[in-house]
This record gives sequence, C-alpha cells and structure tokens, in this order.
Amino acid sequence: MSKDIAAQEKPQKQADKQADKQWRFEAVPEHEDGTRLDRFLRRLFAGLGQGQIERMLRNGLIRLDGVKAKAATRIAAGQMIRLPANMAAAVPAAATPVAPRIVASSSLRQQFDDMFLAEGKGWLALNKPSGLAVQGGTGTHHHVDGMLRAMSDDASSRLRLVHRIDKDTSGVLLLAKTIEAARSLTEAFQKHRLEKTYLALVIGLPPETGSIRAPILKLGGKAGEKMQVHDDGQSAQTLYRRLDHAGRKMALMALRPLTGRTHQLRVHMAHLGNPICGDGKYAGDDAHPGGLIARRLHLHAWQLKLTDGKVITAPPSPHLKASLDDLGMELPVPGWRFQDY
Repeated sequence: MSKDIAAQEKPQKQADKQADKQWRFEAVPEHEDGTRLDRFLRRLFAGLGQGQIERMLRNGLIRLDGVKAKAATRIAAGQMIRLPANMAAAVPAAATPVAPRIVASSSLRQQFDDMFLAEGKGWLALNKPSGLAVQGGTGTHHHVDGMLRAMSDDASSRLRLVHRIDKDTSGVLLLAKTIEAARSLTEAFQKHRLEKTYLALVIGLPPETGSIRAPILKLGGKAGEKMQVHDDGQSAQTLYRRLDHAGRKMALMALRPLTGRTHQLRVHMAHLGNPICGDGKYAGDDAHPGGLIARRLHLHAWQLKLTDGKVITAPPSPHLKASLDDLGMELPVPGWRFQDY
C-alpha cells in the first residue's frame, strides 16, 4: 500500500470509529421475532414514550437494518436496530423504581470469567448458572445483559445476546462479539440451524424415545409468563431420548427442541406426564420428590451444535450433578450425540 493511499484511509478509519460511537446497535433476539418495533423499544427502555419513539423514527434516529421504519413495523429475529448511543440517558425515568446500575467490579468480572466456556470466530460461550437471569425485568436487577453493558467500553465493542435461556435453566449461552456476528447468529437461531440438546431430570419413567407435537399458548390474566398446551397456540415440537433412570421414580432425559417457544421443554414434559424435577410452576408439588433432591429446576442447556459442526458442551449445574449422583444415574459418555442415540 502506498503512503498516499494509507494517508487517505487513516482519516476515513478515524471517521468511521467516531461514527460508531454515535450509535448503539441491538440485534433482534429470537424470542422477539414478530414483535412490533415500538413494543420492543419500550421493553428495552423503561419510560420511553410512544411520542418519542415515533419522532425518532420519523427523523431517522432509529433505523431498522439501515432504513427508516414505522412504529407498527413487525421486526424479525436477526434484524439490526440502530439507536442513538445516548438513548438510555435521553429516556425519562420510569414511574417504577429504577433498578440499581450494575457496576463492573472485580467480583463481577470474576463471575463472568467463571462462566467462560469456549470461544471462536465471532462468538463466545458461557455456562450460565441456574438462578442468573439473561435479561432484566421487574425485580430482576442482576443479569447477563447488564453485566455485558457494564464491562464494555462502548456500545460498538460489547458482547451481544443472540438468544436466551430461562433464569432457572443452566447451561450454554452464546454471545456475539460483533454486530455482524450478532445478526448471523440470531438468524441461525431463528431458522433453527443450530442444534440444541438439553438434559432434564424428570419425574416418572417416560418412553425410551419419542416426539412431542403440541401447540403452546400463553395463559392470559394474572398467570404471568406461563404457557399451556392449547389448540390455538403456536406449533411446537420436542424430541426426547431416555438416557438413564432410577426404577420408575425418575429419569434422565435428553431433549431436542425443534421450535423455540417460551418454556417449551417444561410445558411439553409436563404434558407428557413426566414434569421436570423442581418445576413447581408447571407441576406443583408433584415436581418435588423430596429427600436429597434439591427444590430447583433440573434443566440444563447441555450441548449447542454450530453451523460449522462444532459442538459446545457445558458441564451440568452442581445441583443437577448432585441429584444424579444421589440417584445413581450417569451422564452420557463424552462424544454422545442426540442423533446417534
């Protein structure tokens, strides 16, 4: 490269870097597929008014995949929303108490390091512990998304969520290192090109192998985020394999969701008549066998197979491992694959 060309490119790179600091980019996660743009933004920024949203959309301050959009536009998983970098500071305080800001302390960084599982080109994987939420919500002040924001120098450099798993579910959580990777990985999750395998300790003795096809619908009223099998629900399918069992009392299952509905595995196993151990939300007291078995959800995001064939495996949570040991059950041998069983 000649000195003249290098001299011309240097100011351009500086300008690009400066421009990046003016904007914040959010990839639409899988669970927000089909959501109205304005509703997504109001969930992202508590206190953001409808008038503010529509004004910023008209002025082009908020763009969807680089172009102007309307408040009622339905967003799709994998799309990229560009926002002003100071968006959060410009939003008035919500009527509800503001959650305490997560600070990048040494203990927080150590917690993040302890979760590290693997990394590759464009991605980094964590082994999320049970009890840690992926995103914030009412009464949830400590979560992975907040940790990522706290540890980043600016919006353009931070790791990004591309999917989520329930707060009480442990296991593989994939993060994107760049905006481009976030778009690609979110789309891969949305189109089910990534194979997910979960481990679950369930009540009773399910068949050795099978498939559950049962549509899932969100309950109305004061049920909160609770789902049910219903003919008017969204299509949902789960494959299952029995790995080990303790008589007819409990069994260790491998679960492969072919769709990504909220609480799908929990709802489907309860529908099968074999609820996941510790899942009082969907099975009440029947989900708690007592004895040495912890009253915690025994569901673990165990393996994630990427589009290039790499398989990321997360060791089970301490309470799941302890329960299996107490029951005399064994985990699958290294190299076990759902499709080979």
